[in-house]
Amino acid sequence: MKTFLSIILALMLIGGLVWLTSDPKDSGTGSTTTQNNVSVVNGRQIVRITAKGGYWPRQTVAKANLPTTIKVTTNGSFDCSVALTIPALKHRSFLPATGETDIDLPEQKPGSIVQGLCAMGMYSFVISFN
Repeated sequence: MKTFLSIILALMLIGGLVWLTSDPKDSGTGSTTTQNNVSVVNGRQIVRITAKGGYWPRQTVAKANLPTTIKVTTNGSFDCSVALTIPALKHRSFLPATGETDIDLPEQKPGSIVQGLCAMGMYSFVISFN
């Protein structure tokens, strides 16, 4: 009986650890799954990215040949993802811990890729233009 209770307790502890360390933003489809975070408002394309412990979504597909704004949202972010670099635009900025930051992109050609990185290079996101 003691062995049975020990096994049950061990399984509960392992399950609790898995649950605590799982990423709530990852729905089980992988953190690189393309998300529906693109909208067009008054002829301008808006790409929404969340920065906190990395960038979500990590991959975005957007329309080419449209003026585009990357809208980066932070909410209590105090990690390196607030130090955003977009090499293709020669853009570097420190995002506020909480707020929204708009970054305007010129129209991109089909096949263009814009990548954003944290200052340490640990976290990134990619916008592919089709």
